[in-house]
Amino acid sequence: MKVLILMGSPRIHGNTAELCKPFMQELEVNQVTVNYIELEKKTIQPCKACYACQDVAGEYGCVHMDDMYEIVDNILWADCIILATPIFSWYCSAKMKAVLDRHYGLNKYYGNCSGCLWEGKKVGIIATHGYEGAYATEPFELGVKRLCEHSNLQYIGLYSVQDEENLASFQTEEAMEGAREFARKVIELLKGKGKRDE
Repeated sequence: MKVLILMGSPRIHGNTAELCKPFMQELEVNQVTVNYIELEKKTIQPCKACYACQDVAGEYGCVHMDDMYEIVDNILWADCIILATPIFSWYCSAKMKAVLDRHYGLNKYYGNCSGCLWEGKKVGIIATHGYEGAYATEPFELGVKRLCEHSNLQYIGLYSVQDEENLASFQTEEAMEGAREFARKVIELLKGKGKRDE
């Protein structure tokens, strides 16, 4: 079982990274192989909407020769992709949005080629936010659900914690146990025993 965590916060030691710690620890204790990528350290250009990738068969094919190729290699390697992000203005961070926009080369829907390179992957969300629960996270979650439908991915759910006391909010036993429980859910789904969110 292989899980890729794309950590989208511009603060690599901030709240989102803190919430990822117990999640990763639970996965690793259960013999899940984890790759953790800090997007802030990567060069990810915005999508040019040039459609060049749509005429490259069997591979990503983007004209931007940047770190998105490394990220795509990890996406293709993984059984499950976790999008870990703070919620800014009801959506994900800028680096995370750039990654999501650059998914185009994985779906060959609009040119001379056909197919979906990442079909069947599982996708989940870990989010940190200032506003309460669903009010903060629903717009981003809806966007990810629609991306999953479009790309034949399996959306498996979201775990989020509200920032009430800065880093301390993400170090409570409740917050950490919630992250561990989400990890256990991911493991069950990877084993084919759990129920994904709709």
